[in-house]
Amino acid sequence: MQQPAAQFEYKKYLQLIVRRKEIFVAISLLVMTSVIIVSYLLPKKYEASSTVFIEKNVISELVKGITVTPSMEDTIKVLTYAITSRTLLTRVAENLDMNLTKGTSTEEIIQKLQQNTTVKVKDKNLFTISYVDKNPKIARDYVNTLVRLYIEENTSSKRGESYDATKFLSEQIDNFKTKLEKAEQQVNDYRRDKGGVIAVNEASLFEDINTSRQKLYDLELQRNQLEARRRNVRKTSDPLLAKVSGLQKRLDELRVEYTDSYPEVIKIKNDIETAKEQMKSRNGDNLGTDPQEMGKIESEIAAIKVSEQSLRRYIATNESLLKNLPSAKAGLEKLELEKANQKNIYDQLFARHGQSEVSKQMEVQDKSTTFRIVDPAVQPVKPASPNRLNIMLMGIIGGIGAGFGALMLLEQMNGTVKDVDFVKGLNLPLLAVVPRIHDQQQVDLQRRRTVRLFSAAGMYMLFLLCFPLMELMGLTYVDKLLGMVLK
Repeated sequence: MQQPAAQFEYKKYLQLIVRRKEIFVAISLLVMTSVIIVSYLLPKKYEASSTVFIEKNVISELVKGITVTPSMEDTIKVLTYAITSRTLLTRVAENLDMNLTKGTSTEEIIQKLQQNTTVKVKDKNLFTISYVDKNPKIARDYVNTLVRLYIEENTSSKRGESYDATKFLSEQIDNFKTKLEKAEQQVNDYRRDKGGVIAVNEASLFEDINTSRQKLYDLELQRNQLEARRRNVRKTSDPLLAKVSGLQKRLDELRVEYTDSYPEVIKIKNDIETAKEQMKSRNGDNLGTDPQEMGKIESEIAAIKVSEQSLRRYIATNESLLKNLPSAKAGLEKLELEKANQKNIYDQLFARHGQSEVSKQMEVQDKSTTFRIVDPAVQPVKPASPNRLNIMLMGIIGGIGAGFGALMLLEQMNGTVKDVDFVKGLNLPLLAVVPRIHDQQQVDLQRRRTVRLFSAAGMYMLFLLCFPLMELMGLTYVDKLLGMVLK
């Protein structure tokens, strides 16, 4: 019956281990022993940590909207960068005299501190600062000093910001107060200069101009009627004028039938010229005109002309006023808008100044955000690294794997015929198979050697397992022994 492939492979590997058991045991135990020794020789590193709680004071909620305090979210965002900043770490190194190390520059110390410092944020207002160092006392002192200096720097910086903000707002309030007073003075001066124009109602002014134009038109019509009447009075009262008018009428009638060379036409023209000469010789005296009636007409015409001139001046003044009214109001609106803007900024600055004063007092008295050290760093007893237990367990597993890997490598390098299938794979004729001849004495001797080998290996394996067990129980006998040897 043919055996399953998996079982055949299992037996093949098992036979390989049995056949080369000395090599397998030696390499496995050697790797395990080396890993365990290395785990004890690796330098110990101790980790100290401190937990800090960012606590908001109750007063912050009571004065919410009145004061301006730094946002906790903003503080958390820059927390890692602030704590590991070069400036802060330099102060910590100076406080702990870390720069006294021979052959180490300040830059190297800062880089080492930044690499070994870890900041972890828990929730929104809780963070942990940890540091790893070979010396547990230095790790503890470093963490506590870093936390203390960060809290002091954060508090002092917030106070400084509050003082600077209050000072800046005070300066801006004085500046904008001057600007506001100047804007108010400009508005008052403009109102005083353009008060008559600005106070006018545009619709009423337009209606007044139209009414005045209608009155002017009526006066012109009345004056034209009086002037026509005056001409008529002059015509009917002056005989020469009446004669000229009659002769001119007769001349027009004759020209319809005759030419200008007709004797009567020539005679009438001469009579008209003679009458006109007589009218000129009178030097403008209307001898035939009624003086009383003419005087009355002339006085009425003169009065109307005076009224016309007054209305024209009034209309011109109102039209000029109407023309300048939009620009005057626009200028006033511009000044009023500038004044309103200055007042708005001034009021906001004044309100913010009050908030800044309250915020400054809160920062001075530490009434806003408080950093409370929940868990200060203590001197660590157990090293954070190396993790010997894990290293030893991995070494044991790795030792077994290394022994088996070495056997596989040797098996691949061995070119001898191992089984019938190998020969068949060469496509060569197989004449016969000689079975392995076992000498019972040699078999018994080999069995006893195998038992002794695996017994010694088992005992040594139990000895090696004592080291992970001691690490699991927290026993430090090996550390003390190494300390005495290294001294």
